[in-house]
Amino acid sequence: MQEFKIWFEIGFDHIINYQALDHILFIVALTVIYDIKMIKKIVILITAFTVGHTLTLILSTLNLIQYDQKIIEFAIPLTIAITAINNIRKRNQALLGGVNSNYYLALFFGLIHGLGFSNYLKALLIGDNILLELFSFNIGVEIGQIIIVLLFLCVSFVFSKIFFSKRNEWILFVSSLILGISLLLSTNAKFW
Repeated sequence: MQEFKIWFEIGFDHIINYQALDHILFIVALTVIYDIKMIKKIVILITAFTVGHTLTLILSTLNLIQYDQKIIEFAIPLTIAITAINNIRKRNQALLGGVNSNYYLALFFGLIHGLGFSNYLKALLIGDNILLELFSFNIGVEIGQIIIVLLFLCVSFVFSKIFFSKRNEWILFVSSLILGISLLLSTNAKFW
């Protein structure tokens, strides 16, 4: 149980940390188009991201895939930018029930984000039970993401009602802000 707790805390701290700005921006970009009443859809969306993140962490930790870390560090802010652009493009459309393209986006981009942290995580994994450590780590990540989402949804509810007359204006504002930040991050991470 102690081992689970340690790795849970490492995963949680990975998300609830100022150095996880790229991760937080991506989570906010994914969820800004949703409203607080859609919490079930949001949790499924965040879980899709965690599944992608987990798959590449496992594959990388077990040395089943190889990649250039510099390309991944450049690709992560691009995933944020693409998500923000997608939000801006779709801000006037009402979200319909069922699985939409955001779930696939979250899953696919989760694969890329998982590679971004895998080298650091590989250096930390020392125990005999790597699968338990990865599982615990990812549960910590998931809980941290859900806390960020809940905090953002509360802020979103208040700010979108006070400062913006229409929901699509709030989505445009937040997504544009995230797009700008992600483009700055990508210029800092260029690999050429």
